[in-house]
Amino acid sequence: MKNQYIELYDECREMICSHSAEVMNAVRDEAYENFKGQGFPTKKVERYKYTDIEKLFEPNYGLNLNRLDIPVNPYDAFRCDVPNLSTSLYFVVNDAFYKKIEPKALLPEGVIVDSLKNQAEKNPDLIAKYYSKLAKTDEDAVTALNTMLAQDGLFVYVPRNVVVDRAVQVINILRSDVDLMVNRRVLIVVEEGAEVKLLFCDHAADNRNFLATQVIEAYVGRNASLDLYCLEETHAKNVRVSNLYIDQEADSRVNHNVITLHNGVTRNRVDLSLSGEGAECVLNGCVIADKEQHVDNNTVIDHKVAHCTSSQLYKYVLDEKATGAFAGRVLVRHGAQKTSSEMRNQNICATREARMFTQPMLEIYADDVKCSHGSTVGQLNDAAMFYMRQRGISEKEAKLLLEFAFVNEVIDTIKLEPLRDRLHHLVEKRFRGELSKCEGCKLCK
Repeated sequence: MKNQYIELYDECREMICSHSAEVMNAVRDEAYENFKGQGFPTKKVERYKYTDIEKLFEPNYGLNLNRLDIPVNPYDAFRCDVPNLSTSLYFVVNDAFYKKIEPKALLPEGVIVDSLKNQAEKNPDLIAKYYSKLAKTDEDAVTALNTMLAQDGLFVYVPRNVVVDRAVQVINILRSDVDLMVNRRVLIVVEEGAEVKLLFCDHAADNRNFLATQVIEAYVGRNASLDLYCLEETHAKNVRVSNLYIDQEADSRVNHNVITLHNGVTRNRVDLSLSGEGAECVLNGCVIADKEQHVDNNTVIDHKVAHCTSSQLYKYVLDEKATGAFAGRVLVRHGAQKTSSEMRNQNICATREARMFTQPMLEIYADDVKCSHGSTVGQLNDAAMFYMRQRGISEKEAKLLLEFAFVNEVIDTIKLEPLRDRLHHLVEKRFRGELSKCEGCKLCK
C-alpha cells in the first residue's frame, strides 16, 4: 500500500517543492526515506491496534499538488455552527490558508496568524527553529507522510508576554468536486509569558470522500498558556488522521479539548511532553457517534521532570454500530518526583452492537507520585430511566437527558464561555438527530 505514495513522491517531488517553501522542503526527503522504511503501521503496532490505518489510505484520492485555485469565498459562503463568539476568524481551505481576502481580525502587535508557507518564506529562521522538531518522522509513518507531502498550513505565533484576549477561530473547510486527500500542517509557538486561545473547527462542504492528515506542533514557553479546542463536524465519508505534538516548559499551562460530533473515521493522537517543572496540562475529549462511525483517541503524556500535573477525561456515547477506542499512557520518568496525574475514560454503549475499546496505562519510574487511572464501559442507568418514565417522560427523551448529562462534564471544562454554551446546544441537537449541516451555510445544499 505504501508503494503508491512512494511512487507519487518520486514522480511529483519537484511539483510539491515548487509550491511550498524551502524550510518545509528541507525535511521532505528525510521524511520520505523514513516513510519508505516504515510503511503504514499495522494493528500489531501498539499505538495503532484499534484503527486499520493501511485500509484508510488504500482508496485512490486526488491531491491538489499543483495548488489549483478552489473557487470559494468562505467569508461569504460559510457559516460555522459556533458563530457569535467574538473571535478573530480565519479559514483554511483544504490544506491552504485562505488569504485572498484580508481577515478583519485585530491582533496584538507581534502576533502572527498566517499561512505557514508564507511565513516560511518571510521568516525562514523563525520557522526553521521549530518546524518538524517535535513531529519526528522516524517515529510515526503518518507524520512522515504528512511531512513529505504538506505544502502549506497554518502558523500561529504569540511573542513573549503578549496576551491575546480574543480567541482565534480557524475553520478548516474540506472542499472538492472529486474525492480528495489533503495534508495540513499547523505550527503554534507561544513564547514565555504569552497566552492564547485557539478554536479549530473542521467541516466538509461537499459530499465527497475526503482523507485529511493533520500534524500540529505546539511549543508552549515558560509561564505561557495555550487553550486549544478542536471541534469536528464533518460527515460519514470523511477520514481524519490528526497527530498533535505539544512541548511545555516550566510553569506553562495547556488545556486541550477535542469534540467529535459528526465524522466517518477519526483517529486523534496526542503526544505531550512536560519538559519544565511546574507545568500543567488538561486533556479532555467528548465523542458522540452512531451508525458505523469510528473514533479513536490515543494519548501519551510524558512527565520528564518533577512537580508537574496532568489530567485526562474522555467520554464516549456510542449508538447503533459505532466503534470507539481510547488508549491513554502516562509516563513518569526517573526523577519526576511529586508528579500528579489523573486519567479517566468513561463510556456508554447505547446498543448491543456498539463497541468500545479502552486501555488506560501508567508507566512510573519515580516513587513520590500521586497517579490514578480508570475506565468504565456501560449502558444507560436502568433505574434512572425507570424513574423518568414513571414521571411521564418518554423513553426517547429520557435517553437523551441521560446522555446529555453524561457528556456535560466534559463540555463544562471548556473555559471559553460562549463556546461552552454553544456546544451545550449542539450536543443536544446531535442527540436529537437534528445536526446534519451548519446553520446558514450556502455551501451545503
